[in-house]
Amino acid sequence: MIPAVSAGARPLVVHLVHRFDTGGLENGVVSLINHLPDFRHAVVAVTEITAFKERVTAPGTQFIALNKPPGQGFWLYPRVYRLLRELRPAVVHTRNLGAMEFQLPAWAARVPLRVHSEHGWDVNDLGGVSRTNQRLRRIYGVGTHRFVALSMAIESYLTGPVGFSRDRVLRICNGVDTQRFAPDTQVPEVWPYRRTEHLVIGAVGRMQAVKDPLSLVDAFLRLRELCPADWPRLRLAMLGGGPLLAAARERLHYAGAAGQAWLPGDRSDVAALLPHFDLFALPSQAEGISNTLLEAMACGCAPVATNVGGNPELVENDTNGLLVPAQDSAALAAALARLVNEPALRRRFAMASLARARAQFSLDGMVAAYGALYASAPRGQGR
Repeated sequence: MIPAVSAGARPLVVHLVHRFDTGGLENGVVSLINHLPDFRHAVVAVTEITAFKERVTAPGTQFIALNKPPGQGFWLYPRVYRLLRELRPAVVHTRNLGAMEFQLPAWAARVPLRVHSEHGWDVNDLGGVSRTNQRLRRIYGVGTHRFVALSMAIESYLTGPVGFSRDRVLRICNGVDTQRFAPDTQVPEVWPYRRTEHLVIGAVGRMQAVKDPLSLVDAFLRLRELCPADWPRLRLAMLGGGPLLAAARERLHYAGAAGQAWLPGDRSDVAALLPHFDLFALPSQAEGISNTLLEAMACGCAPVATNVGGNPELVENDTNGLLVPAQDSAALAAALARLVNEPALRRRFAMASLARARAQFSLDGMVAAYGALYASAPRGQGR
């Protein structure tokens, strides 16, 4: 039973996502909910709600799972329509193509402000080149008021191939909580390495194809030839679970490097572990504005990232980190080797990344931008 809403209640924002799980998109939703007390919040997951909701601290937040099986969700439209008429939100905010089709029942339910944001592309449509997906976005977006792009690349995509007018597209980059993610010399008990003995190359992200974790494993193994003197002290830490976790562990095992790697799966203590990475590697094939890259920068890690999506907005090559081509483990290994061999450069990149995260990508700025967008919703129900 959905609780009754008093006349003076704060406006309700419905965050409609495909699946509420670990990852950058969900981190952004959690940050907004926890830092926008002027609004009430409900999370509607097209598939399921997972334990990730435990990070939501805003009192009264509702979680609703639609439990949709694979395939088109047209048959769920009446249910979503009824749900929205009952909730009477001021805003419905869908994210990525997997949830965008539910903009149609939001339009039918006369939700005053309908927002859709694009965070990045799936591995099956890198760069958003699929004409079918472009056409679907145009159809689903007919009744959408504003589109949010998390990077310049996505903004160009929405106003270019997809064809939305520029006045409907707003760019809001992700922000990082620089109080929670910050340099820290206190080492958690679970951390398996010693700063005086080891140099740690780290990554955080879901172990799935679009994140390309196996390229990082291959690049790490190449360091045996590129950095033979340093190889005994090099360590790899990859935080995150997913379908490729077993393959990554197996590849390290057969290469005889399992003892130099820590792949513990999903972790709830990433903020405590990140400051102890010396290098942060992001091998993704596609990205919007990567939360984990921002978090690593805010923790004082020197980054090496693929030159895709919004990564060049965060990492300026040879200024605060290095950019490499996607799906090129040799190039990734060469960049990592350069920073292993040049500690002064590694420290310079780390300090420059820390300053960049604090100055240009604050959580306060992101929250303020979304707060202003949500506050622009017309009062009352109506299209």
